[in-house]
Amino acid sequence: MVERREYLDQLIQWKDEQVIKVVTGIRRCGKSTLLTQYQSWLKDSGISEKQIVSVNFEELEYEELLDYKRLYAYLKARLVSGEKTYIFLDEIQKVPAFEKVVDSLYVKPDVDIYITGSNAYMLSGDLATLLTGRYVEIKMLPLSFREYLTMTELEKDRGFAEYLKTGGLPYLTVMDRTPQKVETYLEGIYNTVIVKDIEDRQARKESDPSKRKITDIALLKSIAKYLASVVGSPISIRSITDYLTSSGRKISPNTVNDYVEALTESFIFYPADRFDIVGKQLLKINKKMYIVDLGLRNHILPRRNYDLGFSLENIVYFELLRRGYKVMIGKIGSTEVDFVAEKQGVYTYVQVTADMTAEETFEREMRPLTLIRDNYEKVILTADHLTIGNYNGIQVKNLVEWLLGLD
Repeated sequence: MVERREYLDQLIQWKDEQVIKVVTGIRRCGKSTLLTQYQSWLKDSGISEKQIVSVNFEELEYEELLDYKRLYAYLKARLVSGEKTYIFLDEIQKVPAFEKVVDSLYVKPDVDIYITGSNAYMLSGDLATLLTGRYVEIKMLPLSFREYLTMTELEKDRGFAEYLKTGGLPYLTVMDRTPQKVETYLEGIYNTVIVKDIEDRQARKESDPSKRKITDIALLKSIAKYLASVVGSPISIRSITDYLTSSGRKISPNTVNDYVEALTESFIFYPADRFDIVGKQLLKINKKMYIVDLGLRNHILPRRNYDLGFSLENIVYFELLRRGYKVMIGKIGSTEVDFVAEKQGVYTYVQVTADMTAEETFEREMRPLTLIRDNYEKVILTADHLTIGNYNGIQVKNLVEWLLGLD
């Protein structure tokens, strides 16, 4: 079992606090395993078995509890009088009107609630209205490279090459990673996310006539394929619409927007806003999209020669998210900085490149950072080892060493 220590520590930190703990993330990133590990920690800490109530809505034996009234009665009957009861509801978005159950339990004394979901839409609408200020979201991602290397016990260079190809979904670290098995596993994950999680999303949108239904799975996959092909490049709803139109598909920007929203709500793609470094404000046009797992990208775009630089950029984006940063794309004048990472009002500027040994590349990567006049940290991450050093306050670091925390 892959221990996700950083997420486990977050749950431990929030234990017994009067907030609902909501763990979100793409399907099979380890949410259920995390709850199991946390329940084991509770038992080791002296919590009795009867104080822990756990329901996984992907298991058939709990099918009758998909009715929210039955679920509430089931949970209420298991509350332990005079002691704290820890309630775990896994993939709760499958229960229509589940927010009524969660809200009713929340107001009861001595109840600590933990829920997971594979679709961000669960945190919109009624749940957000009912629970504003009363929940904390723990955003779970696939394995970091450091976690992947620990689990596979591979040598770091071979491990990084494999991580770039197969991605970091946890089960991959313990399975026989032949190309055929990896491809079959990733295909199953992708199709499940595209179909099942979108269906769960649809069920929750039935009462919202302003939202279009996601009914055309072929269109959804076409948009996903396009987004995967332009990872790290500026895009807009209009540019996606124009691409589809040029491919012979007439479609409105509003429909494209709904389908892109479905893909981001299912945690396949993550948007990064552009940020004016001088004015310190977000810009509304031309976001970038990053895919949650490079293995999924390689599945969506098979037998392609990918731009290594964009793949490395994708990895760095999610590593910065793991480290607690808000991540944006920097704009300064007519040039761009790959990432502006902000945490508690402190900024770090990050460039990512596969190789800086060529003089032209070295100057190109340095140039945007030299234009920034503030004194926040400026870093270039590169896969090469020859250019590492400090250049007038701009630190060049080896990307793999940085991912492993060894820089």
